[in-house]
Amino acid sequence: MKYTVEYTNAAVQQLKKMDKKIAAFMLSYIEEKLVDCDNPRVYGKALQGNLDDKWRYRVGDYRILAKIEDDKVIITVVEVGHRKEVYR
Repeated sequence: MKYTVEYTNAAVQQLKKMDKKIAAFMLSYIEEKLVDCDNPRVYGKALQGNLDDKWRYRVGDYRILAKIEDDKVIITVVEVGHRKEVYR
């Protein structure tokens, strides 16, 4: 089964506010690694605590927080940002 990627409105707004080069780098990572992948957990790490329903993907100093829905075969990008700010 191939996973599809969706974005929340908050994630889209965060990408628009980022530097264009960094946003392009983040989007290329998502396209290469997550779109149409068989197992998105290979590239990320499960979060703990109050974010335990999300997975994080490391892209340099930036992070992509996503929810993986196996029953619908969808990865929903929830937040995108610098590692200092994204976990707040």
